[in-house]
Amino acid sequence: MKKIILSTLLAATVSITSFAGPSILSIKENISDSAIVYPESYFGDTHEMMQNWYIQNYIVLDADVEQRSNGTVSDEEYIKRLQALPTIIEMPYNQVVRNHIEFYTTRIRSKVEVILGLSMYYLPILEQALEKEGLPLELKYLAVVESALDPNAVSKAGAAGLWQFMIRTARDEGLEVNSLVDERRDPYRSSEKAAKFLKKLHRIFGDWSLAIAAYNCGPTNVNKAISRAGGGKKDFWEIYPFLPRETRGYVPGFIAANYVMNYFKYHNLSPSLAKKPLITDTVMVNKRIHFKQISDVLDIPMDELRALNPQYRKEVIPGNIRPYTLTLPAMQIYSYIMSEDSIAARDANIYTPRDVATPASIDDYETETTEKIIYHKVKKGESLGKIAKKYGVTVSQLKKWNRLKKNSVKAGKTLKIVRYTTSTKPRSKAETTGEVAESGAEVHSKADSTTTTKKEPKKKKKETTKKKKPRYHTVKKGESLGKIAAKYPGVSIKDIQRANNIKGTKIKTGQKLVIPEK
Repeated sequence: MKKIILSTLLAATVSITSFAGPSILSIKENISDSAIVYPESYFGDTHEMMQNWYIQNYIVLDADVEQRSNGTVSDEEYIKRLQALPTIIEMPYNQVVRNHIEFYTTRIRSKVEVILGLSMYYLPILEQALEKEGLPLELKYLAVVESALDPNAVSKAGAAGLWQFMIRTARDEGLEVNSLVDERRDPYRSSEKAAKFLKKLHRIFGDWSLAIAAYNCGPTNVNKAISRAGGGKKDFWEIYPFLPRETRGYVPGFIAANYVMNYFKYHNLSPSLAKKPLITDTVMVNKRIHFKQISDVLDIPMDELRALNPQYRKEVIPGNIRPYTLTLPAMQIYSYIMSEDSIAARDANIYTPRDVATPASIDDYETETTEKIIYHKVKKGESLGKIAKKYGVTVSQLKKWNRLKKNSVKAGKTLKIVRYTTSTKPRSKAETTGEVAESGAEVHSKADSTTTTKKEPKKKKKETTKKKKPRYHTVKKGESLGKIAAKYPGVSIKDIQRANNIKGTKIKTGQKLVIPEK
């Protein structure tokens, strides 16, 4: 059954030249695939990558790269060059590997130029992480296959960063991923965790080609492929037809990346030239800081802060939760340390979230109701109900305003309609808190009490003020607050509402209202 499955799969996608007594080496060298699936990183937006702040400010790219010839290379030369690479991991050659090399050197030449430019900044970071775990340094080119060295790359499946971690895998490996921080995009942290993860996979399989395949499709899929290939000790090329289609192109892509990053000159791809060196350092941030605050105080471009710190998704460093690293040009580190308090205070009212929020009270607002009278001429066929609905009032109100006794109305009659408009605005602080400004005399008195020389106050005659009796108004039938206010000069609807603690405009016939003095 296994032989039938193998022959079917090979006929569909893979062909192996038959040799007398086939060996692993012959399989590696002679395998070919007519249904290659290339990594997503091959197809990203090259123009967008060229807008990268680092590329724009520190690297000179070859503008004529697309017009240059790729050059013709024989199979023998490819084999010779691959075998000359100083690597621990095997770099065998076959037609699948050749297809990947030619994709890099022919179809995405501009992208290779950008990758070469980015490599000047990112590869030392990757090498440092791999060296720390004692891993082969050629694994750094796995990030070329994964993301084209773009820390902001995101796959269709949601993998992100240089090493294209999925969220679940990232968290399992100890990377922080939330709304503010995504350490998958942090070159240092993600490289550290990718190295540990690759080391773990190599311990499982004892073979780098399988460990690299497992990095792409997971250990479970690799084990399934090993089982379908008959079990026992295998390598990537022996289980090739049983792997997911994408993974079948993954190890060849890794070999091709190693080739291109070392032999680009032989394909008329220019080495990247640095306009100036970029030397960076990190500082620990213990406060919640927004990039804009740093940019304003230290005069560092926002694009530079974003490029050096891609892990902060919303340009916020939540140092109030725990210390976080901030990468800056080395010359700016001391400036940041000396200015940290000024940075945190810069527009703090904009960038500092509230720790406590007090809900507003209805007493913090005052309502003012104004009355407006409009007129409606009754048209033929109109009823009081229809007119009332049109203006959002009731039939009873229409009858009261127009002293109608019946529910019917004749065409041509003009009806008075009262419209009320209510507006709300915040009360002043003095009204809300009950504070009253001190008079000039009282303030002067307080100031005088602190002096060493006191003047005898002049005796004054007691002034007697006659208290005015409050005015009252008894509401008559058909009266509104507006009509009542109009009877008392200087008194508004709002004054009557306040004096009688009325929130709306509803009053009753016979109700006794206090009319404030003005």
